[in-house]
Amino acid sequence: MESINLTELLAGANGFFLHFVAAAVLTGLFALCYLWITQYAEFKLIREGKTAPAVAFSAALLGFTLALAGAIANSVSFADMLAWAAIALFVQVLVFVGLRLAFADLCRRIADDQLGPAILLAGLSLAAGLLNAACMSY
Repeated sequence: MESINLTELLAGANGFFLHFVAAAVLTGLFALCYLWITQYAEFKLIREGKTAPAVAFSAALLGFTLALAGAIANSVSFADMLAWAAIALFVQVLVFVGLRLAFADLCRRIADDQLGPAILLAGLSLAAGLLNAACMSY
């Protein structure tokens, strides 16, 4: 049986923590960008009991983190992971902006707690995240 090398174990733990902290910071950055572009106060609306903003925001966050997980798993370096994370953020913002252009009243309808537009945005956000993650391989 092979013995565990403490140096290798610690080096792996350092890589884990570096990527985990970076992923948390990048997820927070994505959340701030997303909250800024949506033009409605998600957390205020969610505290009021509205479901549509929670569905849309949660799926956008999941779509981004799916792509981010793909970037972490497939990157050849930390800088490579950061570059792919930036692309993932851009794609998720692009999904929202594209849908907002297609539906001029998207923000108002989600803020008014209409689930249809929120579910459509959620589905497209998740689909984009899955495709983005799948494309991040060498």
